[in-house]
Amino acid sequence: MSKKPTLSFWQIWNVSFGFLGVQFGFALQNANVSRILSNLGADLNNISLFWLAAPIMGLIVQPIVGSASDRTWNRLGRRFPYILGGALVSIAAMFFMPNASIVTSVMPPLIFGAMMLALMDGSFNVTFQPFRSLVSDMLPEEQKNVGYSIQSFLINAGAVLGSVLPYVLTNWLGVSNVAPDGEVPNSVIWSFYIGGAVLISSVLVTIFTTKEYSPEQMKEFAETKDVEAEVQTKEGFWSVLKNAPKIMWQLAVVQFFAWFALYLMWAYCTSGVAQHYWGTAPEDSNSQAFNEAGNWVGIIFGAYGLFAALYSLLMPKLIKMFSRKVVYAASLAAGGLGFISMVLFKDPNMLIVSMIGIGIAWAAILALPFAILSNAIPQKKTGIYMGIFNFTVSVPQIMSGLLGGFILKHAFDNNAIYILALSGVSMILGGIFAMTIKDNVK
Repeated sequence: MSKKPTLSFWQIWNVSFGFLGVQFGFALQNANVSRILSNLGADLNNISLFWLAAPIMGLIVQPIVGSASDRTWNRLGRRFPYILGGALVSIAAMFFMPNASIVTSVMPPLIFGAMMLALMDGSFNVTFQPFRSLVSDMLPEEQKNVGYSIQSFLINAGAVLGSVLPYVLTNWLGVSNVAPDGEVPNSVIWSFYIGGAVLISSVLVTIFTTKEYSPEQMKEFAETKDVEAEVQTKEGFWSVLKNAPKIMWQLAVVQFFAWFALYLMWAYCTSGVAQHYWGTAPEDSNSQAFNEAGNWVGIIFGAYGLFAALYSLLMPKLIKMFSRKVVYAASLAAGGLGFISMVLFKDPNMLIVSMIGIGIAWAAILALPFAILSNAIPQKKTGIYMGIFNFTVSVPQIMSGLLGGFILKHAFDNNAIYILALSGVSMILGGIFAMTIKDNVK
């Protein structure tokens, strides 16, 4: 039994570089989908229901892709066939979603837009899930904290670029930021085109600069927990789930509160900011003020991505000083305070301050649960366990989507800014439960 080679910084960087492009696409989706759906005619109370397409696709796709990639080996490799295939489908979906109005003669653009959202998110997940497993495959245990931190940095660098792109196109390059009723502004359409190009380019960098370990090499690298799992390789899904390590369920509780909050932010931030800071009405979805708010949401989403990228570089040092669960808990609490501050401020420029806390939480959410889990699961089943773990991302988002519109209407009288305060409470609860995780690794 041999040990995985220690990788250089740039080797780790290249393994994770494709995350930049995938998150570029995710950032465009997160910052602009509610705006696109509103432009196409979606009612505010139904926005969260349209967003359900994303977590449902993740719930279905990630365990299947994770399990399949564990058992795959061909000329492209183990994880790369899924990474490349997902990227190619993503490009098609990113082209069609903001152009949903072209199908008016065939079906309502809103329905087509929702279908493209499902396809886009599903293909993002096909690419994203094997990338997480690839990092675990390639890195020795002592480099995983650093590896997941670099991954978090690249994810957030992509998020910054994707989030601010519509604003840059509008305010720096003069691309139109308004469109007729039922259509999407050119600033958003061109952002999605550029996002598709960045996605495939970054994925190809990883594929051409990284060589996956062969099945024979992976056997040589097998750890004790992998050898013990060898006899169970062909066990069914429910058996795998039953034998999941206890720490996965502890993480699941934390994940529930964190992702419940994030989903509400992505679904309602544009409406909340437009109402609270630009004075728009709940039914106003295609005015200049609403689209200005939409561009500003892109900027603040880029800001939390930037803060997350910077914080991800600091996390390894904080983990050495304290522990992973303490850093995780404190980061989520910072995110909760950031959300709550969005309700208290009156100047939209102050939302940049709110994004510091949210960025800190986002960096931790992207890196720490996976770093903690990767030390507790057999290497041979990394893909399927990472896929199953995605349930802890998808299920809270589904719950948030089902309840979000009801809460907005009946508890907050369609005042969407208060949904963000609810997100803050949920994030703080996640931080409290993070302290219960039994993680024995610094």
